[in-house]
Amino acid sequence: MDRIEQFAVPAGTAGPVTDVGAVIGRMRAFRSGWPPGDGVAIFNQVYLTVTETVSQHIADGAFRDRKAVAALDVRFAEHYLTAVDTAVSGGSPPACWRPLFQYRRHPGVHPLQFALAGINAHIGHDLALAVVDTCRTLGCAPADLKEEFDRVGDLLVMLEEQIREDLMPGPDLLEVADPLIHLAGSWSLERARDASWTAARMLWQLRGVPPLAEEFRARMDAGTGLVGRFLLTPCR
Repeated sequence: MDRIEQFAVPAGTAGPVTDVGAVIGRMRAFRSGWPPGDGVAIFNQVYLTVTETVSQHIADGAFRDRKAVAALDVRFAEHYLTAVDTAVSGGSPPACWRPLFQYRRHPGVHPLQFALAGINAHIGHDLALAVVDTCRTLGCAPADLKEEFDRVGDLLVMLEEQIREDLMPGPDLLEVADPLIHLAGSWSLERARDASWTAARMLWQLRGVPPLAEEFRARMDAGTGLVGRFLLTPCR
């Protein structure tokens, strides 16, 4: 199961994104091109829902610094979109994403596991990089993004609860799902988010020492990928 299977995406969906609307457009195109039961498609739908919600909150003025939130959202999404583009082109995406791409058609993995594995990869690795990317784009420091980071994080935690409710098997399957309940309960988005903030601050401090920054990123990537493999342990 270590080989990443080739899969198609709709024509014209590759390339950079410049705003939240373009991010949403690409993820909607993915949704139309992938089968619903595909593990990557399951995460994509979760991420699409989150991004649409953040976009609506930006439009409603729920964030004090809408420019910063929009920039963070785009920089964040770029890492996921790049991982997809890399896999489509036959390359090897970051270690944090490989388990999701490798096990995306495994019949023993439950939809909730695919969703959590994708969230783990994106929060555990990509979020810290996105904070640094955003700081470089806006000419600020991580501390200047803390309020927006926390407010988006609170929204993610709220949405995660709904995701777990929607994807967890019903009470009639509870006995079969016992291992799933244990596995899903062992991972916390809130803790992963806190760790990402610490990692972002560390990467920012290391920005003047590229070899150390890359070593730190690579180790963070590998550790997040290991957690992803555990989250995708077959449970049925």
